[in-house]
This record gives sequence, C-alpha cells and structure tokens, in this order.
Amino acid sequence: MRLFSTTQHAGASLRRMAHGGGALLLIVFLSSCGSGSPASSSTPHPTPIATPTPTPTPVTPDSLGCPSPYPPPISRLHIKVQYKYKDYWTVDSTPLVGPDALYCSIIGYTDARQFCSIRMEGAADRAACELWAAGMSTDTPPRRGPTFTLTTPDGKEHYCSGETEGCAHDPALGAWTIRAYLGGVYTVCVEDGVCESTQVERGL
Repeated sequence: MRLFSTTQHAGASLRRMAHGGGALLLIVFLSSCGSGSPASSSTPHPTPIATPTPTPTPVTPDSLGCPSPYPPPISRLHIKVQYKYKDYWTVDSTPLVGPDALYCSIIGYTDARQFCSIRMEGAADRAACELWAAGMSTDTPPRRGPTFTLTTPDGKEHYCSGETEGCAHDPALGAWTIRAYLGGVYTVCVEDGVCESTQVERGL
C-alpha cells in the first residue's frame, strides 16, 4: 500500500513537470515569435513621374497673317489729333521702324529713307504686321496692339478703356486710333517700351 502511494505520487509529480515544461516551451516559442522588429519590405516604391508643363506655341508673324519680310522692332511712334468731332476727337498714331534703309526699300519705298512705316499705305498685310510688331498691351484685358493712356490735368493716368475714363478704343478705327472725350496728355506705347505723347486741348 505504501509503495503504491509513493509510486502514484511520483507519477503525478512527473505529469505536473511535463505539463509545466510544455507550458514553458509554449511561452518561449511565443516570446520568440513576438520579439524583435518586423521585417522590412524589400519591394521598391515607384517614383512619381512629373507631368511636363506644355510649352506655349510661339506667336509668329505668319501666324498673325504677316508674311516675310518680317518687320524689325518698332523704334518710333507718331501721334496726332486726326479729326475733331462734336462729341469726341480722334487721336491717331503710326508705328515706324528703322533706321533700316534695306527693309524700307524691300517693302516699296524708293527714296532711300532710313525710317518707314511697317508696310506701305494700303498694303493688305499692314494691320497684321503692325499688330505683331506692337506686341501685347498693358491695359485690361491685355490684347495684341499698342497701349493708349490719358493723363488728365489733375495728374491722374487713365487707360483708354471707355468713355468714363476719358478715352476709348473704337474697333472701327483700328488698334492705332482712339476716341478722345477729354483733354490732357495722350500717350501711346508698344510692348518694347517705345512711347510717344501729344497734348489734346479738347475741353481745357
């Protein structure tokens, strides 16, 4: 009886040790799985491709209807009062190029002049060539052609954008002529910075 009890007690002890050892192994295994840093991915990430900015199409003389010979840069401007109506006067300007006797002779002048208009009077492409040579205006909205301003006697400068400003463009007159409703100093400029002014005495 006593031997059986001792053996039975020893077996129970062994079973408890085996059970405890299994739990210990399980704990060690789980600890080894959860320890350490996660493995980093070796898959490369694609580099974003920048979308190229479209290059604006350059404005050429031909694209505006001005064929060769292409005009050289505008170097002078003539400006004057042209007509005097009851409600307004017209202020007219003419762009000139030069000194360039060769260009002037090619477009038709025969007097060996150094400075000339961009095309001969009456030439079908004169308006197109003048607009290309003028560049863009600085008033709002910008447009191809010269910029007209009026400086009134109080010293304020106005773009010729409407009758309320004292002067205005008239499509029927073309880009180089404006209506003058008020007196003052009228100035015409092209994109390259060439300008010319005239005094208008209307209403002063």
